[in-house]
Amino acid sequence: MRPFSDHFSSLSSAYAVHRPGYPDALFTLLAALPVKRKRVWDCATGSGQAALGLAPHFESVLATDASAAQVQAATPHPRVRYAVAQAEAVPFRSGTFDLIAVAQALHWLELPEFYAEARRLLAPGGVVAVWTYGRHHVDGGAIDEVLDDYYDRIVGAYWPPERRWVENGYRTLRFPFAEVPVAPPPMAVSWTLDERPGRPVRETIRCCSPTSPPSSTGTFAP
Repeated sequence: MRPFSDHFSSLSSAYAVHRPGYPDALFTLLAALPVKRKRVWDCATGSGQAALGLAPHFESVLATDASAAQVQAATPHPRVRYAVAQAEAVPFRSGTFDLIAVAQALHWLELPEFYAEARRLLAPGGVVAVWTYGRHHVDGGAIDEVLDDYYDRIVGAYWPPERRWVENGYRTLRFPFAEVPVAPPPMAVSWTLDERPGRPVRETIRCCSPTSPPSSTGTFAP
C-alpha cells in the first residue's frame, strides 16, 4: 500500500472552517438504505462533515482519515469516534458496518484495496454509499463566468489528476457493486464574504451510488 496523497494536512484548520456541510435530506436518504442502522464507517472523513450528518441516524459512527491533522481538527460528537487510518487497511472487525460512506473522497483512494476492505467490513444487508460534488454555481450568469474562468484558466493546470473523477461526477470511476438508483438532494450553502474564502458558496451533489445488500455468500446481488 503506497503512502496516501496528503493534500490537506497543512490546511486542516481552514479545511474544517470552509468545507461545506451536506444537506440533512442526504443523510435521511442514506439511513433508509441499509437493513439496520447500528454502525457506520465514514471513510476519509476529513474533519467530519459527513460523520456529523450521519450521527443522528445511526447508533455509532467510526470516522477515519489518513491525516492525523485532519482528525485533530474534526468536530467532536458523542456518537462519533475518530481514528487515524488509511482507507485501504483499517483495524475493524469483518462484518461490522451497516453503512460505509465515502463523501467527496473516493477519487483519492487506492480503489482495489478499498473495495476489498468494504466487502470485508459490510454487515449482511449493508450498503456502500459514495458521493461527490463538482464546481459551484452562484447566479448562472456573470459571477459564474468569472468563477469558471478562474477555475479553468487560472488554476486549472494545478488541480491534481484525480480531480478528473470529480469533474465527471464519478460516472467513469470504477464502482464494482450493483447500484441502487437514488435522487440526491441539492446542496446549497449561504455564507458571508468573510466565510467564503477557500470553499464554494453553492454546490450540487453529482452522484450517490450505494450498493445492494450482500448475499450470504459474500457476493453482491441486485
